[in-house]
Amino acid sequence: MTFEFSCASCGEIHRGMPGFGARAPLSYYLIPAEERDARCSLGSDDCVIDEEFFFIHGCVEIPVHGEEEPFSWGVWVSLSKKSFTQWAACYDEKERAHIGPFFGWLNAALRPYPETAGLKTQVYLRNDGIRPYIEIEPIDHPLAVEQREGISVARVAEIYAQIMHEKN
Repeated sequence: MTFEFSCASCGEIHRGMPGFGARAPLSYYLIPAEERDARCSLGSDDCVIDEEFFFIHGCVEIPVHGEEEPFSWGVWVSLSKKSFTQWAACYDEKERAHIGPFFGWLNAALRPYPETAGLKTQVYLRNDGIRPYIEIEPIDHPLAVEQREGISVARVAEIYAQIMHEKN
């Protein structure tokens, strides 16, 4: 059976588990647009800025009560150069879940949560080319609490409405 929910804003029935994410880390957008080509290397799964700051793309997955598929945030996490080098070395390997985990800092602003940039994370690699699983440090931040405890279908509808229908 396909997941469906009634949007908290428009009332329409939407099918499929929604997920949201950013094309680049927050730090990328802090670089003036006219300097990005010279200072940044941005791929679908990695970003390097000034050969000094290293980021990878992963997923913060939030369980949805009563559903098999989690709600997913596509996020960027900064890694140390050493961790980034280890990640890059095994990027094309089919079996890589045994490598890591890596410490990282969340480099994403996830609306509707309070400040998320700078949250501490653990990065767990997954096999078969699946993006890494990002675990938020177990603190009282609403994102961390929802990742640990899960959310209701109504909360999925609320997040969807805030992202898709509310102006910034």
